[in-house]
Amino acid sequence: MEQHHGGGTTPVPGEFVHRADPADIIPTGWVPREENRYSVSARWSASHPFFSPVAGDRHDPVLVAETIRQATMLVLHAELGVPVEDQFVMWELNYTADPEALTVDGPSSDLVAEISFPALERRAGKVRGLRTSVVLTRDGQLVATGDSTARCIPGPAYRRMRGARMAALGRPVPLIPGVDPVLVGREALRDVVLGPGDRPGRWRLRINTDHPTLFRRPNDHVPGMLLLEAARQAAMLATGSTAYLPVAMELSFSRYVELDDPCWIEAEVLTAPSAPTATVRVTGHQDGTPVFRCTLTSPSREPAVAGLASAARSAY
Repeated sequence: MEQHHGGGTTPVPGEFVHRADPADIIPTGWVPREENRYSVSARWSASHPFFSPVAGDRHDPVLVAETIRQATMLVLHAELGVPVEDQFVMWELNYTADPEALTVDGPSSDLVAEISFPALERRAGKVRGLRTSVVLTRDGQLVATGDSTARCIPGPAYRRMRGARMAALGRPVPLIPGVDPVLVGREALRDVVLGPGDRPGRWRLRINTDHPTLFRRPNDHVPGMLLLEAARQAAMLATGSTAYLPVAMELSFSRYVELDDPCWIEAEVLTAPSAPTATVRVTGHQDGTPVFRCTLTSPSREPAVAGLASAARSAY
């Protein structure tokens, strides 16, 4: 995992992408192009224990979101002077991917993320707010486009802002039962992030603070990647198909999701069963307040498991 930059060859530091396990580090290098534009090389592994292939033979499209997130943080820390101690808080993330370009076999697993910053907000010379635009290619073929908005908050300011909520840092969260892994395209219960709900189309967020990918380090709130996975699993349950391939996603957060209060996930299918695509709107609520919204779109496919739709309905 090497990159050529500034005349030298060095590995991408894990702290630059907020990942400790080398297997979770997607970028392999970066090169400045022009003002506020960078090329970030990346690699997707088909053998990753969590971001495994979906819908039979496609790279997990959620890797697009994680690549955008990691590439953005890498450039912020390596090139734009953001200290690794700052809290990186993403408020919006959108992407659109080509399902054919996600095929596991064929092109190499190496990608290039061309990243630019249409907006950079600085205070006292420090980056505090940003808007990111990303074009992802694989062997010269367009894989996906995406954008995001985020803020960089200095550690002391973040701790003041969170106040008593910082006491949740590293504190175990009781693990609730999960839905059947088969219904959400998972083999292991540890990868299930939804628990049974109290009515159809609604589930409780299942938080496993020991999960090696979703909780890469102690956190004082629910990581955005866990909420993104909850949206994907809710879309599978709502459509009754584990072949659901979220090739387009619009994700926005309105507040932090706390670890110690139940968070309820609701899903509504927006398209007709005969439509060429299946669009699902997923919302999260905590203490009666909206906390995030995610709209996902997949090419329509027949349910991968016979009777899956009726099994999903009977899981409540």
